[in-house]
Amino acid sequence: MHFPTTTPVLIVGGGPVGLTLSNLLSRYGVDHLLVEARPDISRHPKARGVSARSMEIFRRCGLEDAVRDAGLPASQVFFYRGRDLVDPDFVRSGVGHDSSGGDENTPSPGLICSQDALEPVLLRQAREWAADRVRFGACLASFTEDEEGVRAVLEDRASGERHLVRAGFLVGCDGAVSTVRAGVGVGMDGPTGLGHFLSIRFEAPLGELVADRASASYFLTPPGRGGFMAVDNDRHWIYQYPFDPDHRRGGEDFTDRQYLADLVRAAAGIADLEVAVRDTMVWRMDAQLASAYRSGRVLLAGDAAHVIPPTGGHGMNTGIGDADNLAWKLAAVTTGCATATLLDSYQAERRPVARQVIDLSSDNARARAGYRIDDELLLTAAYRSTAVIPDADVPAPPPLDVCGYRPSGDAGHRAPHTRLTGPPGISSTLDLIGSDFTVITAANTPDWQRQADAATAAGIPVIVRRLNSGPLHEERPGSFNRLCAMPAAGAVLVRPDGHIAWRASSPSAGAELLQILQRVLTRSR
Repeated sequence: MHFPTTTPVLIVGGGPVGLTLSNLLSRYGVDHLLVEARPDISRHPKARGVSARSMEIFRRCGLEDAVRDAGLPASQVFFYRGRDLVDPDFVRSGVGHDSSGGDENTPSPGLICSQDALEPVLLRQAREWAADRVRFGACLASFTEDEEGVRAVLEDRASGERHLVRAGFLVGCDGAVSTVRAGVGVGMDGPTGLGHFLSIRFEAPLGELVADRASASYFLTPPGRGGFMAVDNDRHWIYQYPFDPDHRRGGEDFTDRQYLADLVRAAAGIADLEVAVRDTMVWRMDAQLASAYRSGRVLLAGDAAHVIPPTGGHGMNTGIGDADNLAWKLAAVTTGCATATLLDSYQAERRPVARQVIDLSSDNARARAGYRIDDELLLTAAYRSTAVIPDADVPAPPPLDVCGYRPSGDAGHRAPHTRLTGPPGISSTLDLIGSDFTVITAANTPDWQRQADAATAAGIPVIVRRLNSGPLHEERPGSFNRLCAMPAAGAVLVRPDGHIAWRASSPSAGAELLQILQRVLTRSR
């Protein structure tokens, strides 16, 4: 296996977070290398819920349709509660969210797409964009860091050969037991062992039986134990069986296929169910947060930075949000558009989000019978850091708003979605956000373009997208300005990750655009 001798960014870990980071870096034109110790993608479904915010990120990468095709139909995104799968008194509920008075909040609602179906979609795109830079079957053996970068020793697991690669930055996307995190001595805070589960992947002809109650997840109420997760709501399923490792029940044998099949039959409530066990995995529910997301030129993302209880489905999605936040900052730094100080804003913005997600998910774990699942929770993420220039009179928001998503034009918030008509491929204001900074305005004035041209000439590319001009129109004229709470002459400066860096009431308000961008990117004038 051949490796490059140098790379601007080395990604360790080829799960959903690492692959998303690879795709985003390719989109920004950043050369990188991804290594994954496994020889192939995950065989176990693991994480399954893909949130609306993650789907918006995949939309920017051109992957939304492929992910949607790989997932469950929207008509099956319900949550079942009953004593077993044949309980006549079952209850089925949908995903709860605040529709903000009837207006849709996203062009890309979430769905259920299990990890073993999602990873191939992400991997195909990553290899298409960076064919020789995505290496499965290779692991990080060791690394050292200096002021110039990271010296990493990579091992080809098939041959045992080792290769030295010099990287500008190293990103650990290598899971809860992170080699990268251990290598920089970053600790994890929080409880472990909140629960222990046996995950059984099996095949059984359950499709017709659950046709009138088809759901994404089937939570079993007492005397039932654990729950079922639909892979295709037909023949492929996961049964999650909770157990106490210190007080194992007599006869529990997690290696005995007959015993495992009997567990599934008892939980399903069908004594003669035809069951074929395909795979098993034992896992532990933890709730931990890394004490730091950055150590010099080494950064952490996904489970390497936070281990989140799965109760709520936010773990993988929080990691995908990490990749989205980090990718454009790495691109700005590696291309010389920003100083490395910009990377400090990654921890400042993402760690508080993970802290709140961990707390919410832990609360869900304690109230498993009735917690609320919110597809739009991560749309509410609001940042405060040096990469955001807030209005002086706007108080700092919480990292997440548990009351539901409400569109906002405040700096730090995700730019609001509103429907557009215009050129092919553009049906939402979110589609206007490209790989560079974007000024979105409805103002019929050349001043915003003049300022953008000055910034671009200074080495910070900016694109101006003017609403209701030429072929581009809002379905409801004036809706974007209304959602952003800004006058007709105003504009928002949107970062490549879709979050608002700055809001201005007019081209002459406050400071010149170039000065604002220099502050966001921690550049001297």
